[in-house]
Amino acid sequence: MTGLVDQINSFARRMPTWAVYLLLGAPSVWLFYRGLTGGLGIEPIKALEHELGGIALQLLIAGLCITPLRRLLGVNLIKFRRALGLLTFYYVCLHLLVWLVLDVQIPAQIWADIVKRPYVTIGFSAFLLLVPLAATSNNWSVRKLGSKWRQLHKLTYLAAILGAVHFIWLVKGFQIEPLVYLAVILGLLALRLRPARRKQAA
Repeated sequence: MTGLVDQINSFARRMPTWAVYLLLGAPSVWLFYRGLTGGLGIEPIKALEHELGGIALQLLIAGLCITPLRRLLGVNLIKFRRALGLLTFYYVCLHLLVWLVLDVQIPAQIWADIVKRPYVTIGFSAFLLLVPLAATSNNWSVRKLGSKWRQLHKLTYLAAILGAVHFIWLVKGFQIEPLVYLAVILGLLALRLRPARRKQAA
């Protein structure tokens, strides 16, 4: 196990961060290409929304896994956490833009959906939480905000929970995938809270 961890850490040290942006950003181009060429089925806009939102949630969960991986297994992927966060926001923005521009299209209907449809309200709330997190994902903000930066970025967990609930509410019928996402997020949150409780007890 130690040998595998060492290999992963060695590979991570050699891998440039820009490669993560390139590799994980590429699926968005492929999805739009498939949408334009009829590769997303009879409802390409809905399929595009679903795929972009799903990738965003997966990347958000991947970012939340980085600290537990280092703490529990010794796998150090910290250098990629910011990239995962910004890529999450990128896919969320694409997901939102497809909904606004290609799906709803009518400006008056957009606000009505946000107010009247709970799954839209929850999804839009998750987006609003991610805005300040993306805006402060830079070295200047870390220095400027100090300890408040960590407090602010704890909102990532709430955004992830809202994103999973949005997914659960959105799908038709019983589907295991969004429930698995929510369970993983809650499990990661529990792992995050355990060290804090130990410190308080000490």
